[in-house]
Amino acid sequence: MTRRVVVLASGAGSNLQALIDAARSGVLGADIAAVVSNVPGCGALARASAHGIPAETVEPLAGEKRTDYDTRLSGVVGPLGPDLVVLAGWMRILTGAFLDNVGAPVINLHPALPGQFPGVDAIGRAWAERHDGRTESGVMVHLVPDEGVDDGPVIAVCTVPLRPTDSLEEFTTRMHAAEHRLIVDATADALRVPNERTKEQSHR
Repeated sequence: MTRRVVVLASGAGSNLQALIDAARSGVLGADIAAVVSNVPGCGALARASAHGIPAETVEPLAGEKRTDYDTRLSGVVGPLGPDLVVLAGWMRILTGAFLDNVGAPVINLHPALPGQFPGVDAIGRAWAERHDGRTESGVMVHLVPDEGVDDGPVIAVCTVPLRPTDSLEEFTTRMHAAEHRLIVDATADALRVPNERTKEQSHR
């Protein structure tokens, strides 16, 4: 049976595109079953629709509690039957109301090395340190077992050089290229050989 991946994304969807391309070429070893976003009309939804992939929007309601939103979100994602949920630029912290009920492990891509620059604008924050001795940053993919911000168990990582002469655009381009490679490799590995922590999370 073909494995199923559901991607959650909030932005332009370039990492989603890398996954779509890998799925279409057979490298991923799975189908992108659906793309779900919290941002109506975002680029990720457009990319999904352009490739004939079901695309859903679960927009937060005014004043809605995070747990209530996540309950609604799990009610959309869970019935899609994912073997894996991939956060590819998903700009919300997920609570147990989603993680405990979606029925599949969740992994997240973050553009920083483990323990560095959690949260938003990780690329820009690393670049700002180029004249203070920082010579590299990187990209990681980690499990999302709880509400921690970019601090779950790491399953894949790669480093990206940072040069004192780099413009933010140059550094961002290299970081994005690393993201596209790592998210495909890590997703394929998580699907092919789920580790014990992944198995445990999927049965919480």
